[in-house]
Amino acid sequence: MRGGELQTSPATAAPVRRRVGPGSSRLLPLVPFVGLIVVWAVAWAVVRPKLATMPSIGQVAHTTQHLWSTGELWRDIGASLYRWGLGFVVGAISGVALGIVAGLNRIVARMLEPVMTFFTAMSGIVWLPLAIVWFGLGTTTVTFVIWNSVFFLVFANTMLGVRSAPRLLDDAARTLGAGRAHIVFHVIVPGSLPHILTGLRSAVGFGWRALIAAEIIGASTGLGAMIYQSKEFLRSDIIVTGVIFIAAIGFVLDTFILAPIERSTVERWGLVSTGRAR
Repeated sequence: MRGGELQTSPATAAPVRRRVGPGSSRLLPLVPFVGLIVVWAVAWAVVRPKLATMPSIGQVAHTTQHLWSTGELWRDIGASLYRWGLGFVVGAISGVALGIVAGLNRIVARMLEPVMTFFTAMSGIVWLPLAIVWFGLGTTTVTFVIWNSVFFLVFANTMLGVRSAPRLLDDAARTLGAGRAHIVFHVIVPGSLPHILTGLRSAVGFGWRALIAAEIIGASTGLGAMIYQSKEFLRSDIIVTGVIFIAAIGFVLDTFILAPIERSTVERWGLVSTGRAR
C-alpha cells in the first residue's frame, strides 16, 4: 500500500468465474418444469377451482395411476404411437426417396419447388374433412393426415439438401473414377444429411400434432380421442393427463431418437457445428 492507496493483485482484481459442473448442467433443463409445477400447485391452492375447470396435481397423479393400472392409458398410447409410426415412416421414406430423385435433376427440382412450397405451407390437418369422406373414420384417415404432414416437409428439405450438396466433392469423386451410384450414396446423400435431418425433426413435431388433431375427430381410440371424449364428462383430470403424455411423448421422440441420430451422423462427420468450446 502506497500513499494510502490499496494495491490489489491481478488475481484478486480479475472477475471470479464459476463454471457449472456437468451434473448441474444436465439438471438445468428440468428447472422450467419444476417452476411450472410450483406455479400450478400454488395457483390451485389459492384459487381452488372446480375439478371440471382445473384439477390439482394430486388429482392428476391419481387419475394417471388409475388409467395406467386399468390399461386404458396403455391402449390409447399404443394406438397413437402405431398411427404416428405408420404415417411417419411412410411419409419419411417416400419424402427422402422422392426428394433425392427430384434434387438430382435441376429441371425437375425447379419445376416442383413452387408446388412443394405451396403444400408445405398447408397444415396436414386441413385434409382431415376430405380424408374422412375418402376413407371414413379410423386409422386410415389419421395415417393419411400424418403422412401429409410429414411427406412435404421431408421432401422439400431433402430436395434442398441434394441441391445444396457441394458440387466440388461431386466433381472430385467423378475425377477419381467413381460411378453415378457411388457419388449419389457416398457423396451427395451424406452431404444432404443436415437438411434431411432438419426435415425429419420438424416432421416429428408436425406429424405428432396432426395425429392428435386427427384423433379428436377421426378416431375412437388414442390420446386425442381420450381427451376429446373426456370433455363430455367434464373430466379435466383426464384431459390434463392426456395433454401431459402427449407433450412428454413428443419430447421423448425428438430428444432420445432424432437428436442422438443427429449427433452420431452430421455432428460426428463435421457437417454441422455443435457450438461447443473445445
